[in-house]
Amino acid sequence: MYSEKIKSISILSILCFAYVSVVAQPSRFSVEHYINGNGDTLNYRMLYPDADTLRKYPLVIFLHGSGERGNDNDAQLKWGVMNFATDQMMVMHPAIVIAPQCPEKVSWSNFSRENNNTVMTLQPQPTKPMQLVIELIQQLIKKMPVDTNRIYITGLSMGGYGTYDAIERYPNLFAAAMPVCGGGDVSKASEIAHIPIWIFHGSEDPAVNPVNSLNMAEALTKAGAHPGLTMYPETGHFSWLAAYSDMHAMEWLFRQRK
Repeated sequence: MYSEKIKSISILSILCFAYVSVVAQPSRFSVEHYINGNGDTLNYRMLYPDADTLRKYPLVIFLHGSGERGNDNDAQLKWGVMNFATDQMMVMHPAIVIAPQCPEKVSWSNFSRENNNTVMTLQPQPTKPMQLVIELIQQLIKKMPVDTNRIYITGLSMGGYGTYDAIERYPNLFAAAMPVCGGGDVSKASEIAHIPIWIFHGSEDPAVNPVNSLNMAEALTKAGAHPGLTMYPETGHFSWLAAYSDMHAMEWLFRQRK
Protein backbone atom coordinates (compact mmCIF):
# COMPACT_ATOMS: atom_id res chain seq x y z
CA MET A 1 0.00 0.00 0.00
CA TYR A 2 2.87 2.34 0.91
CA SER A 3 4.62 1.59 -2.39
CA GLU A 4 1.38 2.24 -4.27
CA LYS A 5 1.09 5.60 -2.55
CA ILE A 6 4.68 6.50 -3.50
CA LYS A 7 3.95 5.40 -7.08
CA SER A 8 0.85 7.63 -7.20
CA ILE A 9 2.81 10.61 -5.86
CA SER A 10 5.57 10.00 -8.43
CA ILE A 11 3.09 9.88 -11.31
CA LEU A 12 1.39 13.02 -10.03
CA SER A 13 4.78 14.77 -9.79
CA ILE A 14 5.64 13.82 -13.36
CA LEU A 15 2.26 15.07 -14.60
CA CYS A 16 2.64 18.32 -12.70
CA PHE A 17 6.16 18.80 -14.06
CA ALA A 18 4.96 18.14 -17.60
CA TYR A 19 2.12 20.66 -17.13
CA VAL A 20 4.45 23.33 -15.78
CA SER A 21 6.92 22.69 -18.59
CA VAL A 22 4.22 23.21 -21.20
CA VAL A 23 2.87 26.34 -19.56
CA ALA A 24 6.32 27.82 -19.02
CA GLN A 25 7.56 27.04 -22.52
CA PRO A 26 8.64 30.31 -24.16
CA SER A 27 6.80 31.40 -27.28
CA ARG A 28 8.14 30.10 -30.54
CA PHE A 29 7.45 33.50 -32.08
CA SER A 30 10.42 35.85 -31.96
CA VAL A 31 9.91 39.53 -31.13
CA GLU A 32 10.49 41.71 -34.20
CA HIS A 33 10.03 45.31 -35.37
CA TYR A 34 9.81 46.65 -38.91
CA ILE A 35 10.86 50.31 -39.36
CA ASN A 36 10.55 51.91 -42.80
CA GLY A 37 12.48 54.82 -44.26
CA ASN A 38 10.08 57.34 -42.73
CA GLY A 39 10.56 55.96 -39.25
CA ASP A 40 7.13 54.30 -39.13
CA THR A 41 7.19 51.17 -36.98
CA LEU A 42 5.24 47.93 -37.14
CA ASN A 43 5.61 45.51 -34.25
CA TYR A 44 5.36 41.87 -35.21
CA ARG A 45 6.11 38.35 -34.06
CA MET A 46 7.69 35.76 -36.31
CA LEU A 47 7.64 31.99 -36.35
CA TYR A 48 10.60 30.62 -38.28
CA PRO A 49 10.90 26.92 -39.18
CA ASP A 50 14.05 24.81 -39.24
CA ALA A 51 16.81 27.31 -39.98
CA ASP A 52 19.28 24.63 -41.05
CA THR A 53 17.69 23.82 -44.39
CA LEU A 54 18.32 25.41 -47.79
CA ARG A 55 14.73 25.34 -48.96
CA LYS A 56 12.23 28.15 -49.36
CA TYR A 57 9.16 28.35 -47.16
CA PRO A 58 5.58 29.51 -47.52
CA LEU A 59 4.83 32.82 -45.83
CA VAL A 60 1.68 33.17 -43.72
CA ILE A 61 0.39 36.60 -42.71
CA PHE A 62 -1.93 36.50 -39.70
CA LEU A 63 -4.04 39.58 -38.87
CA HIS A 64 -5.51 39.73 -35.37
CA GLY A 65 -8.81 41.23 -34.25
CA SER A 66 -9.60 44.62 -32.70
CA GLY A 67 -9.25 43.38 -29.12
CA GLU A 68 -5.56 42.62 -29.61
CA ARG A 69 -4.52 46.09 -30.79
CA GLY A 70 -1.77 47.87 -28.87
CA ASN A 71 1.99 48.13 -28.66
CA ASP A 72 2.96 45.27 -26.33
CA ASN A 73 3.86 43.05 -29.31
CA ASP A 74 2.27 40.12 -27.52
CA ALA A 75 -1.54 40.38 -27.54
CA GLN A 76 -1.75 39.38 -31.21
CA LEU A 77 -0.75 35.84 -30.22
CA LYS A 78 -3.90 35.36 -28.13
CA TRP A 79 -6.18 33.81 -30.75
CA GLY A 80 -5.61 31.50 -33.68
CA VAL A 81 -2.04 32.05 -34.75
CA MET A 82 -0.56 29.68 -32.18
CA ASN A 83 -2.21 26.84 -34.11
CA PHE A 84 0.53 27.31 -36.71
CA ALA A 85 3.20 26.74 -34.04
CA THR A 86 2.31 23.28 -32.77
CA ASP A 87 4.80 20.44 -33.18
CA GLN A 88 2.49 18.76 -35.66
CA MET A 89 2.04 21.86 -37.83
CA MET A 90 5.74 22.74 -37.82
CA VAL A 91 6.57 19.20 -38.95
CA MET A 92 3.81 18.84 -41.54
CA HIS A 93 3.71 22.43 -42.80
CA PRO A 94 6.85 24.38 -41.88
CA ALA A 95 6.31 28.04 -42.72
CA ILE A 96 7.41 31.55 -41.90
CA VAL A 97 4.45 32.97 -39.97
CA ILE A 98 4.16 36.71 -39.37
CA ALA A 99 1.78 38.13 -36.76
CA PRO A 100 1.90 41.95 -36.87
CA GLN A 101 0.21 44.08 -34.22
CA CYS A 102 -2.08 46.93 -35.17
CA PRO A 103 -1.82 50.01 -32.91
CA GLU A 104 -4.78 51.32 -30.92
CA LYS A 105 -7.51 53.36 -32.66
CA VAL A 106 -6.55 52.30 -36.20
CA SER A 107 -7.42 49.28 -38.30
CA TRP A 108 -6.06 46.88 -40.90
CA SER A 109 -8.73 47.83 -43.43
CA ASN A 110 -10.04 51.02 -44.98
CA PHE A 111 -13.65 50.48 -46.06
CA SER A 112 -16.50 52.94 -46.03
CA ARG A 113 -19.59 51.16 -44.69
CA GLU A 114 -23.31 51.45 -45.26
CA ASN A 115 -26.51 49.52 -44.54
CA ASN A 116 -25.57 48.28 -41.09
CA ASN A 117 -21.97 47.66 -42.15
CA THR A 118 -22.97 45.07 -44.78
CA VAL A 119 -22.19 47.22 -47.82
CA MET A 120 -18.51 48.18 -48.00
CA THR A 121 -16.49 50.20 -50.45
CA LEU A 122 -12.71 49.95 -50.57
CA GLN A 123 -11.16 53.38 -50.14
CA PRO A 124 -8.24 54.46 -52.38
CA GLN A 125 -5.54 54.51 -49.72
CA PRO A 126 -4.65 51.68 -47.33
CA THR A 127 -4.40 52.37 -43.63
CA LYS A 128 -0.92 52.93 -42.27
CA PRO A 129 -0.83 49.48 -40.58
CA MET A 130 -1.80 47.78 -43.86
CA GLN A 131 0.79 49.79 -45.77
CA LEU A 132 3.44 48.67 -43.29
CA VAL A 133 2.32 45.03 -43.54
CA ILE A 134 2.78 45.10 -47.31
CA GLU A 135 6.17 46.80 -46.96
CA LEU A 136 7.18 44.12 -44.47
CA ILE A 137 6.14 41.36 -46.88
CA GLN A 138 8.23 42.94 -49.61
CA GLN A 139 11.23 43.14 -47.28
CA LEU A 140 10.83 39.52 -46.20
CA ILE A 141 10.73 38.41 -49.84
CA LYS A 142 14.10 40.11 -50.38
CA LYS A 143 15.82 39.00 -47.17
CA MET A 144 14.35 35.62 -46.25
CA PRO A 145 13.80 32.27 -48.02
CA VAL A 146 10.18 33.00 -48.97
CA ASP A 147 8.43 30.95 -51.62
CA THR A 148 6.68 33.77 -53.48
CA ASN A 149 4.22 31.31 -55.00
CA ARG A 150 2.96 30.42 -51.52
CA ILE A 151 2.17 33.66 -49.68
CA TYR A 152 -1.02 33.26 -47.66
CA ILE A 153 -3.09 35.71 -45.65
CA THR A 154 -5.66 35.08 -42.96
CA GLY A 155 -7.24 37.01 -40.13
CA LEU A 156 -10.15 37.13 -37.73
CA SER A 157 -12.79 39.82 -37.17
CA MET A 158 -10.93 43.11 -37.79
CA GLY A 159 -8.27 40.88 -39.34
CA GLY A 160 -10.94 39.23 -41.49
CA TYR A 161 -11.76 42.64 -42.95
CA GLY A 162 -8.03 43.24 -43.28
CA THR A 163 -7.65 39.99 -45.23
CA TYR A 164 -10.16 41.20 -47.82
CA ASP A 165 -8.57 44.66 -47.86
CA ALA A 166 -5.15 43.13 -48.60
CA ILE A 167 -6.22 40.80 -51.40
CA GLU A 168 -8.43 43.45 -53.01
CA ARG A 169 -5.57 45.96 -53.06
CA TYR A 170 -2.82 43.48 -53.96
CA PRO A 171 -4.57 40.67 -55.89
CA ASN A 172 -1.36 39.36 -57.45
CA LEU A 173 0.57 38.98 -54.21
CA PHE A 174 -1.28 36.20 -52.43
CA ALA A 175 -1.70 32.52 -53.27
CA ALA A 176 -4.70 31.99 -50.95
CA ALA A 177 -6.77 33.71 -48.27
CA MET A 178 -8.76 32.57 -45.23
CA PRO A 179 -10.93 35.44 -43.91
CA VAL A 180 -12.67 34.61 -40.63
CA CYS A 181 -15.77 36.58 -39.57
CA GLY A 182 -14.94 39.54 -41.80
CA GLY A 183 -16.21 41.25 -44.93
CA GLY A 184 -15.06 43.06 -48.04
CA ASP A 185 -16.04 45.08 -51.09
CA VAL A 186 -18.19 42.81 -53.27
CA SER A 187 -17.61 45.06 -56.29
CA LYS A 188 -13.98 43.86 -56.30
CA ALA A 189 -14.93 40.18 -56.51
CA SER A 190 -13.94 39.80 -60.16
CA GLU A 191 -10.45 41.12 -59.35
CA ILE A 192 -9.82 38.44 -56.71
CA ALA A 193 -11.75 35.57 -58.32
CA HIS A 194 -8.46 33.85 -59.23
CA ILE A 195 -7.37 33.63 -55.56
CA PRO A 196 -8.41 30.48 -53.68
CA ILE A 197 -10.50 31.72 -50.74
CA TRP A 198 -12.11 29.84 -47.88
CA ILE A 199 -14.53 31.98 -45.85
CA PHE A 200 -15.50 31.20 -42.22
CA HIS A 201 -18.21 32.74 -40.06
CA GLY A 202 -20.48 31.96 -37.11
CA SER A 203 -24.14 31.90 -38.12
CA GLU A 204 -25.15 33.73 -34.93
CA ASP A 205 -22.32 36.29 -34.86
CA PRO A 206 -23.63 39.46 -33.13
CA ALA A 207 -20.44 41.46 -33.72
CA VAL A 208 -19.86 40.96 -37.46
CA ASN A 209 -22.97 40.28 -39.50
CA PRO A 210 -22.74 36.87 -41.22
CA VAL A 211 -24.34 38.53 -44.25
CA ASN A 212 -20.89 40.01 -44.95
CA SER A 213 -19.47 36.55 -45.62
CA LEU A 214 -22.56 35.37 -47.52
CA ASN A 215 -22.41 38.42 -49.78
CA MET A 216 -18.72 37.90 -50.53
CA ALA A 217 -19.23 34.21 -51.29
CA GLU A 218 -22.11 35.02 -53.62
CA ALA A 219 -20.19 37.79 -55.41
CA LEU A 220 -17.13 35.57 -55.85
CA THR A 221 -19.25 32.74 -57.22
CA LYS A 222 -20.94 35.05 -59.71
CA ALA A 223 -17.45 36.22 -60.77
CA GLY A 224 -16.51 32.65 -61.63
CA ALA A 225 -14.64 31.76 -58.45
CA HIS A 226 -15.16 28.66 -56.33
CA PRO A 227 -14.84 29.93 -52.75
CA GLY A 228 -15.17 27.75 -49.72
CA LEU A 229 -17.81 28.89 -47.23
CA THR A 230 -18.15 27.45 -43.74
CA MET A 231 -20.96 28.80 -41.56
CA TYR A 232 -20.77 27.31 -38.09
CA PRO A 233 -24.25 26.75 -36.63
CA GLU A 234 -24.95 27.87 -33.06
CA THR A 235 -21.73 29.89 -33.14
CA GLY A 236 -21.28 33.56 -32.38
CA HIS A 237 -18.21 35.71 -32.90
CA PHE A 238 -15.65 33.11 -31.84
CA SER A 239 -15.80 31.19 -35.13
CA TRP A 240 -12.00 31.36 -35.31
CA LEU A 241 -11.74 28.71 -32.58
CA ALA A 242 -13.12 26.14 -35.00
CA ALA A 243 -11.59 27.63 -38.15
CA TYR A 244 -7.96 27.50 -37.01
CA SER A 245 -8.43 24.09 -35.38
CA ASP A 246 -9.68 22.60 -38.66
CA MET A 247 -6.82 20.50 -40.02
CA HIS A 248 -8.65 20.09 -43.32
CA ALA A 249 -8.60 23.88 -43.70
CA MET A 250 -4.91 24.00 -42.85
CA GLU A 251 -4.15 21.25 -45.36
CA TRP A 252 -6.13 23.18 -47.98
CA LEU A 253 -4.28 26.42 -47.25
CA PHE A 254 -0.78 24.99 -47.60
CA ARG A 255 -1.76 23.13 -50.77
CA GLN A 256 -2.45 26.36 -52.66
CA ARG A 257 0.10 27.80 -55.08
CA LYS A 258 0.05 30.66 -57.56
